[in-house]
Amino acid sequence: MQKRVHLIVSGAVQGVGFRIFIDRKAKELKLCGWVKNRIDGSVEIDVQGPEQSIEELLLQAKRGPSRSMVSSIKKEEKEPDPNLDRFSIVM
Repeated sequence: MQKRVHLIVSGAVQGVGFRIFIDRKAKELKLCGWVKNRIDGSVEIDVQGPEQSIEELLLQAKRGPSRSMVSSIKKEEKEPDPNLDRFSIVM
């Protein structure tokens, strides 16, 4: 069953390779969606795929790359989007 969630990750998450880290993990987990930096210093992730894979990505996002420090993650469930077919970094 496909699930889709929208995440806002706050903390020291820009300039530390966080988007590349999430992109790599999402592709390893065969998830679809995107990741991008927000103007307020947080990182936004929209991800879709099997629930177990999304939960694994959420655990990875909480950990982040070695130079990051995640202070919070806001999670919102969304309706699956049939147009999402790959994962990418949005500029």
